[in-house]
Amino acid sequence: MPQSLESIAFDLAPIGLVLTENRIIKSCNQTFAHMFGYAREELLDQSFRILYPSITEFNAIRDVGLKALHATGRYSDERIMHRRDGTMFWTRVRVATPTKKNPLSRAILSFADISGQRPEVELTPREKQVVMRLGQGLTSKEIARELSLSPRTIDDYRARLLRKFNVRNIAELLARIIGVGG
Repeated sequence: MPQSLESIAFDLAPIGLVLTENRIIKSCNQTFAHMFGYAREELLDQSFRILYPSITEFNAIRDVGLKALHATGRYSDERIMHRRDGTMFWTRVRVATPTKKNPLSRAILSFADISGQRPEVELTPREKQVVMRLGQGLTSKEIARELSLSPRTIDDYRARLLRKFNVRNIAELLARIIGVGG
């Protein structure tokens, strides 16, 4: 039986597409599987946990977009993910859910590999958490509260990140990380 146009479009889309139920992969296209270094069949019925560098990041990212998903049914961010071979890479993730009351019960996600647009500077897991929250516009105090750290510790991470990327302020840091303005 020939594939439908919708099925062909899903399978051959130039971005990774995945359908989930309660963070379990129920369907994905070849682009998604290839991006993460798996055969599609290996990902089906697997927890998204296998695609994150740590259980901490897997749990943290769950909470980050829930407010937006509850309110609008949509969420997007940029994050570091984990390939099968252990290498990490930057992705742009967009999420939509038809079930705003329980957004994780069913979700559609798209993934674009944007690691070519990212600096080659290595970040620690905590630095990644801080950068992600800085990108959301959170203050040191808000980040500290979310990560159960002191605001001074967050200020130390901010200063370290500025030095690491050789920039003067958070706006320059974020522009450098997302590849805007050189």
